Amino acid sequence: MLRAVALVPSPPLLVPELTGAGAVEAEAVRSAALEAARMLGAVADRWLVVAAADRQAIIEPTTGGSFAGFGVDVMVALSPISSRIDSELPLAALVAGWLRGEAAPQASIEVRFLDASASTSDCLRFGCDMRAELDSTPEPWGLLVVADGATTLTAKAPGSFDDRGEGVQQRIDDALSAADPVALTGLDRTECAELGVDAFVVWLALAGVLGEDRPTARTLYRGAPFGVGYYVGTWELEG
Repeated sequence: MLRAVALVPSPPLLVPELTGAGAVEAEAVRSAALEAARMLGAVADRWLVVAAADRQAIIEPTTGGSFAGFGVDVMVALSPISSRIDSELPLAALVAGWLRGEAAPQASIEVRFLDASASTSDCLRFGCDMRAELDSTPEPWGLLVVADGATTLTAKAPGSFDDRGEGVQQRIDDALSAADPVALTGLDRTECAELGVDAFVVWLALAGVLGEDRPTARTLYRGAPFGVGYYVGTWELEG
């Protein structure tokens, strides 16, 4: 049964060894992400991680990897029994593994990537099917959503500055803060794509996960320390 959802971004700066000169700006979002992961670990030892990618894929709990491609060889594992090292483990899986290791080392993670080009109906179905799967067992599950917002919030942002970004990011943050599926499905897909919000498909899937539920939502962080929208929060469902 799905018990809780944690929402975190995917910047490598969450890992202290990778922050460099950005250590001060990274501290707040890192602390919030660790708090969200600790909440998830307190209610469930099995986590499903969802993120967007260029194709749909599943990464099993036996997998591990390293942040070496981002400058420092910080190893992570998706479970206490990870035995296979994937040198090309995607960033979202690396971040999930690092959070698990720091906040809930007893947990076991399966990562599912949703195709960023999936249709709205496919995204909603993906979320509904995932919720049905998790609720089919009495075992408690946690859902960790790894997703970034707009990449155009400052002149030095990866996507350069776009004056539409702030408004779109506010709508994303407000929808996540309220755990509001109507607001999530109401986001403009074209506008999100133009602002670098690849996670649009993940927000749609979350609407499918929620269904009729209205969980207790808590915002831990919302900001853009490097010109990219980062949201951290938790949703707790009634047991």
